[in-house]
Amino acid sequence: MLHDLASAWRPAVTLGVAMFAITGLAYPALVTGVAQTVLPYQAGGSLIVDGGRVVGSALIGQGFTRAGYFHGRPSAAGSGHDAMASAGSNLGPGAQALHDRVQASVAALQAGGETGPIAADRVTASASGLDPHLSPAAALAQVPRIAGARGLPEPRVQALVDAAIENPCLGIAGDPVVNVLALNRELDKLKG
Repeated sequence: MLHDLASAWRPAVTLGVAMFAITGLAYPALVTGVAQTVLPYQAGGSLIVDGGRVVGSALIGQGFTRAGYFHGRPSAAGSGHDAMASAGSNLGPGAQALHDRVQASVAALQAGGETGPIAADRVTASASGLDPHLSPAAALAQVPRIAGARGLPEPRVQALVDAAIENPCLGIAGDPVVNVLALNRELDKLKG
């Protein structure tokens, strides 16, 4: 009886160990190796280096808060743009908590000097909470604040936004966006 039980478990354990070795070790190592060979920048996290120092990633948003910088989307990831806690808020469009948070965000943006319609991506988090992009409209709405804070003419800051717009892949997949970190790095190059 005990011998029959052991012989019944042996194939299951062997198959479990083999599948772990293949799907948990060999396959991820192979995919990582291919990715690092074919697309090393992307596989390494799309890190942006300035003067030998990593200043951010082209794929993960950062929480810019100073008046002289473009601000990205709000983040629901951990304490804000935390890649280790990537998650959305999981609040649906009918959730009162989402409604209240959006209303408070709109009021704060208007108190900070933004006028006109507030773009949805300025008051709602992305699904991952890490989106590094804004819509061109959300970036352009911040131009007066940034120009005033930096002592720059608004048309100069607006031209910077216009030049930073990334069009959809093949002109069809997605909407035009602006990478906030890349835009802020270009902004730092301007003299006010």
